[in-house]
Amino acid sequence: MASKDWQELMAITREAAFVIDRVRITDTGIAIEGPFDLPPLSRLSIDDQAFVTAFVRCHGSIKQMEKYFGVSYPTIKNRLNTIGDQLEFVDIAPQATRSEILDQLEKRKITVDEAIKLLKKGY
Repeated sequence: MASKDWQELMAITREAAFVIDRVRITDTGIAIEGPFDLPPLSRLSIDDQAFVTAFVRCHGSIKQMEKYFGVSYPTIKNRLNTIGDQLEFVDIAPQATRSEILDQLEKRKITVDEAIKLLKKGY
C-alpha cells in the first residue's frame, strides 16, 4: 500500500482500531480472506508512524532527531518511550528444531513438560 493510501486510510478511520478482512498479493492476484490483525507499527497513530520513520531514517541518532524536529533530547526520549510502551516485544530468537529439543531432553537440560511445550509451540 502506498504511503499516501495509508495516510488516507488512517484519516478515514480517524485512527480507530480496524481489522483487514482481505489481503491480495499484487504480483499473483491471489487473495486471502479472513480477519487479519495489523502489525504493531501500523497500529500507531500516523504521527507516531512518521516519528518512527524519521528515527529509522536518522539511523537511530537522537542528535539528528533533535535537529530534524527542533526539540530537546529529553523530548525525543520521552516520545520514544511513549511509542515503545505501545509496542509489544517481538521474540525473534529462532525456534529450536525437534531434534534439538529432544537432544536437550536427553541431556536433561530441559524437563519433559518443557519439551512438550516447546514442541507444541513450534509445530
